[in-house]
Amino acid sequence: MAVRIRLRRIGKKKQPQYRLIVAEAASPRDGRFIESIGRYNPRLDPPLISVDEERALAWLRQGAQPSDTARSMLVKTGVWEKFSGEPAPTPTPGPAPQAVAEVSTESPEVAVQEPTPEAEDDLSTTSPEGEDTAASDETAV
Repeated sequence: MAVRIRLRRIGKKKQPQYRLIVAEAASPRDGRFIESIGRYNPRLDPPLISVDEERALAWLRQGAQPSDTARSMLVKTGVWEKFSGEPAPTPTPGPAPQAVAEVSTESPEVAVQEPTPEAEDDLSTTSPEGEDTAASDETAV
């Protein structure tokens, strides 16, 4: 019998609330469970997370495996740190400060290239429509 710590949805339509429960892995999301060990209400600001620390530790020590979401809740409340002895993972930082320092606040200068004499010759033989003017002069004669 594999035991999981996971969330069970309660509450009305479009107004979710969750219970942190211990249940058999094969039971449905809102089906039979062994014990309720906490609550989670994401609609509050900040979201309410309450966990019965003593019961959660007891189930973890007996081998209950938390789901990813349940594990993140246990990390936020500090229960996971007490169970594993590892400090909570630090959030990944955004872009490195070096990348921000490399961005210049000055206006970029636009490099303008002067046309070469060969390019001027090429431009004189084509019209704005892209037709070769020298070829059309020869056919007109």
